[in-house]
Amino acid sequence: MDYHNTDLLHRALDASNLRQETVSSNIANVNTPGYKAKRVEFESLLKDAMNGTGLQRTNDRHFGVNNASDVKARVQEQGGNMVGDDGNNVAIDTEMAELSANSIYYQSLVSQTSAQYNMLRSVLR
Repeated sequence: MDYHNTDLLHRALDASNLRQETVSSNIANVNTPGYKAKRVEFESLLKDAMNGTGLQRTNDRHFGVNNASDVKARVQEQGGNMVGDDGNNVAIDTEMAELSANSIYYQSLVSQTSAQYNMLRSVLR
């Protein structure tokens, strides 16, 4: 079992969990005046790191991504997409679709992680 793959799977699971919490928060605040929907960014950051186009760290104290194992999910406020007159930009249909897509994504990550550990278990026998 490749530790690097397992680490990336765990990071993706963490991102999916954060996405679930974020979408749930968006849904809970659908009627809150001025609330701005939030999105979790992870896959694009991972892609940039794997392509070598992410931010580079030149000092250990600097923020940046030197490789895929440095990638962490982050929550960002979603701009635009005004839905209500009260400044709230949460679109419940979009949030429900995000919730469904994230559920499928999470289940696939769990299956991949389980397969990795089953492979390790098989080798140890």
